[in-house]
Amino acid sequence: MPVVKDVLEIAKKIKDMEIRGAGAIARAAAKALQIQAEKSQAKTVDEFWNEMKEAAKILYETRPTAVSLPNALRYVMHRGKIAYSSGADLEQLRFIIINAAKEFIHNSENAVKRIGEIGAKRIEDGDVIMTHCHSKAAISVMKTAFDQGKDIKVIVTETRPKWQGKITAKELASYGIPVIYVVDSAARHYMKMTDKVVMGADSITVNGAVINKIGTALIALTAKEHRVWTMIAAETYKFHPETMLGQLVEIEMRDPTEVIPEEELKTWPKNIEVWNPAFDVTPPEYVDVIITERGVIPPSAAIDILKEEFGWALKYREPWED
Repeated sequence: MPVVKDVLEIAKKIKDMEIRGAGAIARAAAKALQIQAEKSQAKTVDEFWNEMKEAAKILYETRPTAVSLPNALRYVMHRGKIAYSSGADLEQLRFIIINAAKEFIHNSENAVKRIGEIGAKRIEDGDVIMTHCHSKAAISVMKTAFDQGKDIKVIVTETRPKWQGKITAKELASYGIPVIYVVDSAARHYMKMTDKVVMGADSITVNGAVINKIGTALIALTAKEHRVWTMIAAETYKFHPETMLGQLVEIEMRDPTEVIPEEELKTWPKNIEVWNPAFDVTPPEYVDVIITERGVIPPSAAIDILKEEFGWALKYREPWED
């Protein structure tokens, strides 16, 4: 089934991490489905629906362990599946999918703004904040606090091996916020001057454990040791529904050449393995609160978010699989 070129380009950017961050990935996936629906040349409902499923499958396989991606696809495709099964005609089905994609993107963007408003209430004048990686939701908290006139300073870790911390540091600095940029291994050294830790999440499990960029757990552990509050800013679509059924979250292992350049790696002894996990798991006991667009919750309340969002009746087959 033909998948339009623009969708394939978005899929490649997600896979190559040109599009980064759980929120950005989710919105890009929804936008790709919108583009597929808008540009499809299908002549029948069945042909159109098969194209949509193929596009969703391609997008899903780019980063299957980043829960925001399949959740975005579920949001759009679930609504399309209901319409398709109910006998919608071609233009009705096209409209429903396009509208669902736009709705997801709108809700996602508003969620980040709302999280900023809610989270900023927990930031005090004079706070030094430490953050890791690049999270729009976490950045929204800091920018909103700064907009409220609070005198804050942010310690940003480099976030190897993809250096997402550089993006965060530049974005905050261009907004006027004073930034201190440090290597990842300096996090504990500077925790003693930190008042709060604010980080994002790629995924949150039923028990409130946080899956985020590798290094997050070490920072949260260090904050716990120093009695510094750790706040996780995360949209509700990052909560992982399958963990309600006991599924473990798979940690994505990425290409070793992100750590060691390919040419250099060729000269290394063959008995050296280079492991490059993209994420780690922060236990709920290292997290003080999770800031969502619905409000501030303790990690133990993650199950309530999951029940409200997805209910108990979860299916093993995705809308793009049947």
